[in-house]
Amino acid sequence: MSVYLNGRFLPLGEAKVSVLDRGFLFGDGVYEVVPVYSNKPFRLDDHLRRLQRSLDGIRLANPHTIAEWRERILQLIALQDFADQSVYVQVTRGTPGEGQPPRDHVFPQATPPTVFLFAQPLVTATPAQKAAGVCAVSAVDNRWLRGDIKAISLLANVLLRQRAIDADCAETVMLRDGFLTEGSASNIFVVKDGVLRTPPASNLMLTGITHDVVLELAAAHGIPHEVRAIPEAEVRAADELWMTSSTREILAIVKLDGVPVGAGAPGPLARRMDALYQTFKQEVMRA
Repeated sequence: MSVYLNGRFLPLGEAKVSVLDRGFLFGDGVYEVVPVYSNKPFRLDDHLRRLQRSLDGIRLANPHTIAEWRERILQLIALQDFADQSVYVQVTRGTPGEGQPPRDHVFPQATPPTVFLFAQPLVTATPAQKAAGVCAVSAVDNRWLRGDIKAISLLANVLLRQRAIDADCAETVMLRDGFLTEGSASNIFVVKDGVLRTPPASNLMLTGITHDVVLELAAAHGIPHEVRAIPEAEVRAADELWMTSSTREILAIVKLDGVPVGAGAPGPLARRMDALYQTFKQEVMRA
């Protein structure tokens, strides 16, 4: 497998980063994950704009223009021997230079960032998973208050996601002060009486690219939808509950905390939206 590290494409086994890199010591960095279908990145410019917002959020200068990022990502994709990929992009604040403290909370001066890219096979939900749906658990959203930054310091998300895995479920649905925020690694949609609902963008959640596509498709196809605060009671009384992400795409949650959601099977709106999404995806890939 070939990866990209600080200006070079090289085998994964040869990629080395200093143990003093601030990404390693502090989790001081941001990342993106770009789905790739048949060697074509999906909504790449949207992902790169979100990367810019995350970099702005941690006050780290972007080391590349969008054109430069695109060139490097396309080169990385071409080097892989699998067509459907998940491309991971990470930028950290780098390793302090000579004369600077090796570990100090203060931003180091004149330190080049560490830029790392790698690709792995894209694993999406199987037809069987889509047909059956998945279960989820709920938990208090105890993460920091800048969930809108796609930061590499993901320990809280890791612990919340593991809570779901320990319960043989796919996701943890997070609630803060009695309202829905998101999943540990996804956005969450609620359907009630034919209306699609999702929380508004805020500092408490990361708005996903797939999440945005779902809202675009709802608007384009006349599906009633609302973007507003969603109380916990509405989550638990939902007719349908979905998780969305770049890798899971649209996946129905059919059981929450052991209680069936709606009829306990993927609902009609989830099936319709998934069909619309697959069609849209194919059109984008053909363009």
